[in-house]
Amino acid sequence: MPIALITGSGGLIGSESARYFAEQGFDVVGLDNDMRAYFFGVDASTGPSSKRLADELGESFRPVDLDIRDQDGVDRLFAEHKSQIELVVHTAAQPSHDWAAREPHTDFGVNAVGTLNLLQAAREHCPSATFIFTSTNKVYGDRPNYLPLVELDTRWELPEDHEWFGGIPVEMSIDRCTHSVFGASKVAADIMVQEYGRYFDMPTVCFRGGCLTGPQHAGAQLHGFLAYLMRCTVTGEPYTIFGYKGKQVRDNIHAHDVVRAFGAFHKAPKVAAVYNLGGGRESNVSMLEAIELCQGIAGRELGYTMSDQARIGDHQWYVSDFEAFKADYPDWRLTYGIEDVLKDIYECNVERWLALA
Repeated sequence: MPIALITGSGGLIGSESARYFAEQGFDVVGLDNDMRAYFFGVDASTGPSSKRLADELGESFRPVDLDIRDQDGVDRLFAEHKSQIELVVHTAAQPSHDWAAREPHTDFGVNAVGTLNLLQAAREHCPSATFIFTSTNKVYGDRPNYLPLVELDTRWELPEDHEWFGGIPVEMSIDRCTHSVFGASKVAADIMVQEYGRYFDMPTVCFRGGCLTGPQHAGAQLHGFLAYLMRCTVTGEPYTIFGYKGKQVRDNIHAHDVVRAFGAFHKAPKVAAVYNLGGGRESNVSMLEAIELCQGIAGRELGYTMSDQARIGDHQWYVSDFEAFKADYPDWRLTYGIEDVLKDIYECNVERWLALA
C-alpha cells in the first residue's frame, strides 16, 4: 500500500487529510507530538483528535510521536518507509502571531527548520513523493493593508474597479512590509519548499491559505478565530476584537475543501507550485459580520470589547484569488460558504462547549 505521511495529523487540516487519504487507499503515517497543548493550553490539545483517528482508521493509521525539529528522528522515519511514501502532507506548525513573539526560536524551529528537515528527508528517501505544504497568506506580511481600501458600514473593502477586487493573487510582493515573527518563519519555509522543487526537481506545492477552518478547530484564543468566536458566543466567554473597528475581512475555507485541493494536486502534481487558497469572493466575512452570524446561529448574544490596537502584521482586508488553482485543477470547487462553515462548527461543538462552560 502507498503511504501518506502527514505531519500535524491531530490538527484541523492534518486530521481531515488523514481521513481523506485513508479513504483513498493510503496507509497513513501521522506525526503529532501535541505541541498545540504547549502553545495554547490543554483545551487546544490534539491528543483527543489523534485518539479518534486511531480508533476510526484502525490499521490504516500509524500514529508517531515525533517532533519535526528532530532531524535524525525525521530521517529515520523516512528511511524506514523510503519509496513507499508517495505523499507528504505537511500541516504541522506554530500558527500564532502573538505566540511566535514570545518564543521566536521555538516558532522558527518548528515552522522553518522542521520544514527543512522534512524536505531533506524526502529528497534523500522518496524524491518523487508529492510534497504538500500548508503555507499561509501571512507570507505577504501587511502589504494587503496598503491597498486602497474603503470603509463600509460593516467592513473594509476594495473598490469594485480595482484589479484585485476578486482577490489577492500570488503576484503580490512579499518584500518591504511587516510580517510578524510568525509570518517570517513561514516565509522561510515557503521559499524552501519552492527551492527544493526547483533545485532538486521535486513535486512540491505551497498552498498559501487564508483562514482554514472547520469543526475540528480547537477554538483557541490565539488561533482559529471563527471557532473561538462561536465558542465565546455559545459559552458567554468575553471576546476582544483587535483593531480596524471590527471591520477587518477574512476569507474562510472549510478543511473539507482544503484537503480536496490537496487530493487534486496529488493526482497531477507540478514542480515548485504556489497557489493562494481560501474562501475568496465565495466565502468571506468581516469580524462584525461574523459576530452577527454567530449570534443568529447560536441564538445568544456575544459580549465583546473593541481594542484600538491591531495585531502586528495583521491584515485589514484579505480575500484570496484562487483562480490559478481552479484553472489548473478545474474539477475542484468550494462546497462550503461562510454560513455553512459556521453552522458546521456550531453543530459539532455546541454540546461539548456547553458542558465545559
